[in-house]
Amino acid sequence: MTEKTLIDARGSFCPGPLMELIAQLKSAEVGDEFEVLSSDKGSANDIPEWVEKAGHELVESREDKGVWHITVKKKR
Repeated sequence: MTEKTLIDARGSFCPGPLMELIAQLKSAEVGDEFEVLSSDKGSANDIPEWVEKAGHELVESREDKGVWHITVKKKR
């Protein structure tokens, strides 16, 4: 079963939310999912760009009341 981990990076500015995601991915299993909460609009661009370059999967990216919810699945 895949595990979904919440990374609450609200109030942190880029590259903070991305760095937190990368740190979590390092110790994760392939197939694990992470939902990053970020109040920094830059994360909406930076995280999906990095995910694509790193070979992972962007599951969802949406904004709700000033908070970005970015879900990433570890692919390798």
